[in-house]
Amino acid sequence: MKNIVAGREPVTATEFIELALGIDLELFTGTPTESQMERAARLDVAHEVLAELRESDPETAAYAESLLRTLPLKQPRPSGRRPRRTVRRPVNGYAAGSAVAA
Repeated sequence: MKNIVAGREPVTATEFIELALGIDLELFTGTPTESQMERAARLDVAHEVLAELRESDPETAAYAESLLRTLPLKQPRPSGRRPRRTVRRPVNGYAAGSAVAA
């Protein structure tokens, strides 16, 4: 049996939730690449949507609020260290790719 919501067939569970509930999960969970300014703007909009949902659909609002409470995705942070460089070792005593000047 196929699950069809609003004339669309969701491929993933996330798509099914978005179609069934009518909310964008990314609005409440965020993305790993968003900046602090983008995050602040997203959270402002999410709180406005959440306030409207509380009035119209308390169950969906409770689910959306639980998404807001989840830990944000980890973003790569600079460690202050340079990345480790690999050293090319000579093959059979000769440097690979080196030319001999005559």
